[in-house]
Amino acid sequence: MACLIKRIQKCGFISQVHRVGRLLIKTHILKCSKAFSERSLNTTREFSQVSSQTTDSFTYIIVGAGSAGCVLANRLTEDPHSTVKLLEAGPKDTVLDSKRFSWKIHMPAALTYNLCDDKYNWYYHTTPQRHMDNRIMYWPRGRVWGGSSSLNAMVYIRGHAEDYNRWSKEGAAGWDYEYCLPYFKKAQAHELGADLYRGGNGPLHVSRGKTNNPLHHAFLDAAQQAGYPFTDDMNGFQQEGFGWMDMTVHKGLEPWGTCGTLNETFPEVWQTTAGAATMGPEVFASKEVILSGGAINSPQLLLLSGVGNADDLKKLGIPVVCNLSGVGQNLQDHLEVYIQQKCTQPVTLYKSQKPLKMIKIGLEWFWKFTGEGASAHLETGGFIRSRPGVSHPDIQFHFLPSQVIDHGRIPSQLEAYQVHIGPMRSTSIGWLKLKSTDPMEHPILEPNYLSAEMDVWEFRQCVKLAREIFAQKAFDKFRGPEIQPGSHVQSDGEIDDFIRRQADSAYHPSCTCKMGHSSDSTAVVDPQTKVIGVENLRVVDASIMPSMVSGNLNAPTIMIAEKAADIIKGLPSLQEKNVPVYKPKTLETQR
Repeated sequence: MACLIKRIQKCGFISQVHRVGRLLIKTHILKCSKAFSERSLNTTREFSQVSSQTTDSFTYIIVGAGSAGCVLANRLTEDPHSTVKLLEAGPKDTVLDSKRFSWKIHMPAALTYNLCDDKYNWYYHTTPQRHMDNRIMYWPRGRVWGGSSSLNAMVYIRGHAEDYNRWSKEGAAGWDYEYCLPYFKKAQAHELGADLYRGGNGPLHVSRGKTNNPLHHAFLDAAQQAGYPFTDDMNGFQQEGFGWMDMTVHKGLEPWGTCGTLNETFPEVWQTTAGAATMGPEVFASKEVILSGGAINSPQLLLLSGVGNADDLKKLGIPVVCNLSGVGQNLQDHLEVYIQQKCTQPVTLYKSQKPLKMIKIGLEWFWKFTGEGASAHLETGGFIRSRPGVSHPDIQFHFLPSQVIDHGRIPSQLEAYQVHIGPMRSTSIGWLKLKSTDPMEHPILEPNYLSAEMDVWEFRQCVKLAREIFAQKAFDKFRGPEIQPGSHVQSDGEIDDFIRRQADSAYHPSCTCKMGHSSDSTAVVDPQTKVIGVENLRVVDASIMPSMVSGNLNAPTIMIAEKAADIIKGLPSLQEKNVPVYKPKTLETQR
């Protein structure tokens, strides 16, 4: 994709949109033969049951083989008459076609390795955050087959039904919960089987944790002792409460779904590699080009191509194709902080991170795909409301029987457990802009964290509520001194200082190509995922979310691609009316 960006940067969009029988990614979007020959493009596959080896013409060209791009490629090629070229800047997610040899991606417990390595990672950083002691925040994003789903913690969380009803009110007509739920189910093969909320026959395998660590049980017991309900499916009828989280792990392998499905469905997947082959001077799409680069790459590609705020483009000397001021705006992300407690019993993952034990765990995983290496260990979590009057949960918990320091770049120091906690619908909004016309230079990322006073209050509440749960009787036999924030941090001011020093991204950037009505000056794509004002061009990924969902992003991104595939194929949207969703008996109390 980086090369595609480079080509577009060199030639840009022309000043008008042409309708042609076969959409040429252009004399039009991609005509620079010199740039083609200068850099080899990693092409994850030519999907098709129709031979296209003798021509560079495809029905669709998808840019980005992440969660959305792989799903789209899979669904669009269900039509035997359609061909798809899927382009990806990063390498394949296997070595010698073996998942074992690519253990840093496919061993669930190895997830932090790729968060700290730029081989599979764009390795982004934000601007200094003025409301967080001018800290520069680290944003890992996937640059590999499977995208960020090959780097993430494998947590499968859909968000709340009201997130999607809110999208519809924000201008994304037809994206209400009743139109989104069927696509969550279509994608999913849950190990517990299908029901009103779960899918049973989809390509995305979803499972529950199996380590049975006593600290997970203590966490769930403590949450109930604090007055919160247990929920047996936080992706089903009742998100609110605490329970066992779903994960995209299947038979000890991660990630299962987007790229895993691609490899299984199309075993003939091939890739051109640097020095071995190069793309020809033009690539054609007879129908559409679809950007699925994610919340950073998709708007970056649009801006480099002349689609964005006209004033900003002119300052960089980029010819303006379409003045869409919303491109790169509306940037939203989840912040979280770790509350850490020393554990008095040797039941955490501390000893498992010692060299000899890691070798033993690794060998078991290599041999049988079982053992401690077969889980990411984020197996329990919860969703609660921060205060009375909130209609559905706005705080999320992930519990881990271990200690994480600096994104996993520093090893655990002692027996400890922690909870990741943060607000889910913060009101601080940021933006993304080009730094230069060089496509290899990372854009300016300004999330504007904690710029809203309510966000500061919510984070303060997060710390207090997490401490309350850790103080319950269920943790008595495990609880040692508090490591972070530490017992000396008690006043509101001290908690606020701690948040500014220690809160970090939950790696959920989104909303930078907002979906909305064409009359909305901040919208980039319409509810059909078409770029407003540009023909034959769509964006399908987390960037088109109108606003953040109340949870992790991988499952919603997969749903977006599943639904968009039907839209692109001209099929009527699936719909499930009147599916019941839990509502609190009263909003007068916080729990």
